[in-house]
Amino acid sequence: MQTHLTSRSAILAVIIALAFFVSLELYLRSAGGFVDYDDGPELWAHSRAMVYEPSDKAVVFTGSSRIKYDLDIPTWEKMTGTHAVQLAMVASSPRLFLTDLANDPNFKGKLIVDVTEVLFFSHRGTSYPSQFVSYYHKRTPAQKASFVLDKPFEAHLVFLNEGHYALNALLGRLHVQDRPGVYPFLDFPSGFDVTHYDRQNVMTPEFVADTNQHNQVKAIWGLLKNDPTPPMNGKDLDSTILSVKNDVNKIRARGGDVIFTRTPSTGFFWGAEQHLFPRKLYWDRLLAETGCKGIFFTDYPDMAKLDCPELSHLSPASAVIYTTSLVNVLEQEKGWGFNQPAKTASNLTNKNSLRHGF
Repeated sequence: MQTHLTSRSAILAVIIALAFFVSLELYLRSAGGFVDYDDGPELWAHSRAMVYEPSDKAVVFTGSSRIKYDLDIPTWEKMTGTHAVQLAMVASSPRLFLTDLANDPNFKGKLIVDVTEVLFFSHRGTSYPSQFVSYYHKRTPAQKASFVLDKPFEAHLVFLNEGHYALNALLGRLHVQDRPGVYPFLDFPSGFDVTHYDRQNVMTPEFVADTNQHNQVKAIWGLLKNDPTPPMNGKDLDSTILSVKNDVNKIRARGGDVIFTRTPSTGFFWGAEQHLFPRKLYWDRLLAETGCKGIFFTDYPDMAKLDCPELSHLSPASAVIYTTSLVNVLEQEKGWGFNQPAKTASNLTNKNSLRHGF
């Protein structure tokens, strides 16, 4: 009798749980919710494992958030026939990722490093990437298996959108006044930062069309620009550029190549960046001392004319234009050749179905 009651209780609990999650899923979809991938250590590690493809089959990208928006991966792969491996991370400096690849004797490929000066020439945004690098090098077979099992569910279920519908995200949107000294919750509109399986970030059409949402993000940038941390200079800048140079030399010694890019920004964001990080003292010096080629957006009309809806990242339509121009510059000016077209590159058909959550 006791066993029978236990079985009935278990079945009832399962039914209640299923009813809850089905109701939650239907509610979120009716409220405009959408599928999104958690851009955590698991997804980053999945991309990190792809860097060993031959240099004529893949190009690795790293940087901060801009290159995650501005590189349109389907356009890149269609034009070049090469797999775009996206290792950039939002609100982070890419220098640690550069060092990780430089210290990996098996990485011998092509690397594009995007420079957002306020993060690249800074010690901020470095602890977060270290957690991802550590996870990749220490991940277990069980963690790899968990990733394989988890992502198909994440591709179809809105309530697994951790960035916007998890408890912490929902609590953050209560707009409770922050305590003194506590870093404020940055309430980005949900349509601003959709993450695909290939780790490309995109804005939704609704966000692109809504100037109120643009202003909401601009207000966040306004908060961040009040950071009193001065720009990196002096011996600190010297040692940082020397470290980058050493990393570049390690990659080149194995037959790889490194190119730096500077993606678009506009409005007060671009004005502040020019003032705080003069091109001659930072970008030009970086290229001169590393011996790397660079692509600075203002040097190319097709890139320079692009507008960032919230001043710092491109819309999907503009990302296609930027990526097209980037490929042309790499081929025509920087000496990078591509296999065109390579129909099998990175299994484009399957990959594009995953990136859109189908």
